[in-house]
Amino acid sequence: MLIGELLAGTELPAGAWSILPVPNDRMPALVRDERLPVISFTGSEQVGYAIMDSVPRKHCTLELGGNGAAVVLADWASDEDLDRAAQRIAAFSNYQGGQSCISVQRVIADTSVYDRLLPRIVAAVEAQVTGDPADDATDVGPLVSQDAAERVEAWVREAVEAGATLLTGGKRDGASYAPTVLTDVPAGATIAREEVFGPVLTVARADGEEAAFAAVNDSKYGLQAGVFTHDLQAAFRAHRALEVGGVVIGDVPSYRADQMPYGGAKQSGVGREGVRFAMDDYTYERVMVLTGLAL
Repeated sequence: MLIGELLAGTELPAGAWSILPVPNDRMPALVRDERLPVISFTGSEQVGYAIMDSVPRKHCTLELGGNGAAVVLADWASDEDLDRAAQRIAAFSNYQGGQSCISVQRVIADTSVYDRLLPRIVAAVEAQVTGDPADDATDVGPLVSQDAAERVEAWVREAVEAGATLLTGGKRDGASYAPTVLTDVPAGATIAREEVFGPVLTVARADGEEAAFAAVNDSKYGLQAGVFTHDLQAAFRAHRALEVGGVVIGDVPSYRADQMPYGGAKQSGVGREGVRFAMDDYTYERVMVLTGLAL
């Protein structure tokens, strides 16, 4: 509604835009209405695919879940490199309370740097300030609801009971969940397979670049990945090997800009967001053929 107020103050012509609040129980009928040829949805995998299944003849674009990975390769090995990686990983596993499709949920570090990186990550995560999101000093605010925080709590507890090691965090206070780091997480744990959408980070080691890239791809999601490397050839190998919609070199996966095609592979969605790509989704080409003209 605030966006509507801002648009109403511009010189855009009447009818150029509309904002229609719709209760959830009225939305299915609106989605199926034949007057709306395109459906664009950002949200959970379950809701997104339910929408697509309900309108098989419509054009749909879906930006769904992620399980964002940050890979730290062997050449990212200086103290300065590892400090920077730890700071970026800590910040972007917890920003927005971890409630971002491209937040860092998994760290996959080469064995040669793992033991030096892990304590840096834990220290950087513990330095994150939790509290009121209206306070400028706060880094990590609450989750969207207490139910969401209880779900994150249950997933962490399940992982620990299955053998994962809790290095920091793991505590809930109402709708808030403390920034958390886990290692030794079993592959079958929910928190390893699904999008946690909360301030929880798992850290694993990989023996070499090929194993690290395989670990990233061992997910039903493929939104974006970050690769910490100085090696340009390794960057191009990552771009070829990783089954994701975007690869960020030298940083975490938590980056997007409106001029880029933002979206994923596998169950992370269908289509791309971004101004030009949205324009393509909402338009179609029309042909006019002129005949009988003397030129």
